[in-house]
Amino acid sequence: MKKQTKLIRTQTQKSQFREHSTPLYLTSSFCFEDAQMGKELFDNTLEGNIYSRFSNPTVQEFVDKVCMLEEAEEGIATATGMAAVFAGFGALLASGDHIVSSKALFGSAHQIITQILPKWGITYTYIDASEPKEAWEAAIFPNTKMIYLETPSNPGLELVDLEMVGDLCKKHNLIFSVDNCFATPLIQTPGQYGADLVIHSATKFFDGQGRVLGGIIVGKKEYIEHVRFFSRQTGPSMSPFNAWVLSKGLETLGLRMDRHCENALKLAQALENIEGIKSVKYPFLPSHPQYNLAKKQMESGGALVTFELEGGFERVIRFTQKLTIPSLTSNLGDSRTTITNPNTTTHAKVAVADKEALGIFEGTMRVSVGLEDIEDLIEDFTQAILNSK
Repeated sequence: MKKQTKLIRTQTQKSQFREHSTPLYLTSSFCFEDAQMGKELFDNTLEGNIYSRFSNPTVQEFVDKVCMLEEAEEGIATATGMAAVFAGFGALLASGDHIVSSKALFGSAHQIITQILPKWGITYTYIDASEPKEAWEAAIFPNTKMIYLETPSNPGLELVDLEMVGDLCKKHNLIFSVDNCFATPLIQTPGQYGADLVIHSATKFFDGQGRVLGGIIVGKKEYIEHVRFFSRQTGPSMSPFNAWVLSKGLETLGLRMDRHCENALKLAQALENIEGIKSVKYPFLPSHPQYNLAKKQMESGGALVTFELEGGFERVIRFTQKLTIPSLTSNLGDSRTTITNPNTTTHAKVAVADKEALGIFEGTMRVSVGLEDIEDLIEDFTQAILNSK
């Protein structure tokens, strides 16, 4: 069966009530038939549910679906996307280790790598996404343990060559970890390029309607076992209710992403021709500096468009006041178009010099293009830009 069929038909085993829609197992714990069963569950000689901090049937259904999509062996669902990012670091890195990372990262991931991990004696080296293989390899030291990256990046939509980094990780026996949130597994599958771990903020496109928080990390069993131990002890568990919402949301992911990507490309093309915009970033625009790489490793350009307005932050204020359709929020991946100014929101705590190196300026706007009629969106963006001079 193809992925879409598997996605729809992957479901928790039916109970004695023969339900068609998967049930929600909203329980904190699970019972043992006797003391022997409890002993075997806790000493891992018997597989089964004990406590929803460890595992839960509803959560497992969601995990199974994402593992199928990402072609991964196992996975762990977490309360948020950042909990999944942190679990990948905390479970697999130790004092004295070194991590190589793409410089273009979500603000919270940047804070973990630069401010939290160093407290534990874990060092890092940042590399520009577009650097050649030689630069990435030069950043690998004898104590390097992992390469971590986002592609496309947040918010600059910079790309990293997954095949190139996968080859380096294999050559140097490094853990290859990829945040695949912006692309989703329907647009690119990092495991095909050797990724050992793939991370998502399920809050975004997996839900698709801005309802719940969630995260997930999937990958090779040998690494997920360490992440499972870490998560079982530290407790970043996903709520069964959230897992139920996310699992159902995944069933329409393919339909939604087709429309998201179609709308995003048309909006990006329109923005390139509007007076008052300095630049537009979208992976499937020929003007994108890594357009050829995007066409190589992505099925489509994704739902995110980034552009820079002339006139600085004062222009941004006027522009956002003129918009009538998009929601002004830092979240993304919603059925409704959302827009934010990363300089003052998602990357507000990043140093100015670092932001400018990432292409984040006062006038930078990140758009998560939704499912509205694209003609309405283009008309609204056009009038807001022209009327905010």
